[in-house]
Amino acid sequence: MYRYRAYGLELLANTVIPGLATANANRDRPVDVKIRLADWPTDFDTPDPPDWADDWYTSAPINPNLQAWRLSEDIYWFRYRDGAEFLLQKQGQVVWGRWYEPLTRADAATYLLGPILGFILRWRGVICLHASAVVVEDRAIAFVGQAGAGKSTTAAAFASRGYPVLTDDVLALQPGKSSFWVQPAYPALRLWSSAVIALFGAETALPRLVPTHPTWDKRYLDLTQPSYQFQTQPVPLACLYFLEPRQAQLPQGKITPMTAPAGAIALITNTYTNYLLNKSMRAAEFQHLGQLLQTVALRQLHPHSDPQNLPFLLQSILQDCQKLDQN
Repeated sequence: MYRYRAYGLELLANTVIPGLATANANRDRPVDVKIRLADWPTDFDTPDPPDWADDWYTSAPINPNLQAWRLSEDIYWFRYRDGAEFLLQKQGQVVWGRWYEPLTRADAATYLLGPILGFILRWRGVICLHASAVVVEDRAIAFVGQAGAGKSTTAAAFASRGYPVLTDDVLALQPGKSSFWVQPAYPALRLWSSAVIALFGAETALPRLVPTHPTWDKRYLDLTQPSYQFQTQPVPLACLYFLEPRQAQLPQGKITPMTAPAGAIALITNTYTNYLLNKSMRAAEFQHLGQLLQTVALRQLHPHSDPQNLPFLLQSILQDCQKLDQN
């Protein structure tokens, strides 16, 4: 068995999970989630969608990437278009995963470390945002936005300058007495080839996330290698930067404050895996989002369309972080 830690959860797996490091586990803590990959309970061994589900979600009406069912308050079933499937039981205390060739364990891990664990966190009442986060002066700053907004690219630019990285794509927040704390995810950043070229000069500068996949060319930055840092302990959140569309007319990018009403809409828009939530999950989410609005600074981040201007944007972000200390 293999013991891991991610998003504040202690994980016990029956096999190696690509992307996770056993060194981050805390063996003094009880296990939160038991993971069984390439395994499946016999009482759910059917290729047909369950017709007795309490609720059902599909990402698209035709040929959806994801279909999910709430079979009961304690059981959820996720099925992806490429054949990967996950069954979650007992508030995510047990996760089963299976897939079919040509998929591999690395393919399954991309789902597990993203939407599956993200949903388990939401199931347990943890706020999760579409965001990447780095540590600046012992506090976390997060870059929020949907796929392709530039979250991971911005975090990787900070990482290349020696700043520790907390998380990529899934920002898990635990409330504290006076602030929310960002939970470390896993020691890697996932980047599209265009971002790798912009940051490192060539797409081959970083390895492919799933080398066996015929078309998916996402790559990853290993934060365990020399000159990079992965933050293994939670850090209080200081500011949320909401990434806006890139603009060519802004020579160095632009940062503007956000009002609370605009921030509330942006937070709701960028919550992670907000499907199949029951009433109690929704109520807990709105309560925590209201508290979050009162404890962190909110900014709109307008990057330049030319990635060569990214260093100027980073400098603007660092200058803005200094202003946070003065408020």
